[in-house]
Amino acid sequence: MSTERNKAVVQRYYEEVLNQGHLETLAHIAVADYREHAPLPGQADGRTGLQQRVELLRSAFQPVFILEDIIAEDDKVVVRWTHQGTHQGAFLGIPPTGKSFTITGIDIHALRDGQLAEHWDVVDQLSLLQQLGLVPQPGGNGH
Repeated sequence: MSTERNKAVVQRYYEEVLNQGHLETLAHIAVADYREHAPLPGQADGRTGLQQRVELLRSAFQPVFILEDIIAEDDKVVVRWTHQGTHQGAFLGIPPTGKSFTITGIDIHALRDGQLAEHWDVVDQLSLLQQLGLVPQPGGNGH
């Protein structure tokens, strides 16, 4: 697969699956034995686990991912993104706060035969927790 086609597959994941909630798209863009290198607690293996991850993120945060950069080489696609959302559902045992947030992250996707096969990420989780009021801001009084 060309790097441009790989980038298009990754874009579909963010736009159609994460942003719009079209989970059926995963059957077309992710391999059955998908491997998540940073699984959420309780996340299963394979494409089923990827669907669980998306369902959790969508129900907890109503996400809008904005793709800032997409860089591809060989079978890897790197995405730098901004995630805007509102904490409207439970997330990993944390009850909804109703607060909105904006965080950033970087994902690395490995593709196999034009489908998502592996994923690694670095997410600004501290900023998320601070914006949700669960961790005090630096120098703040925690309110």
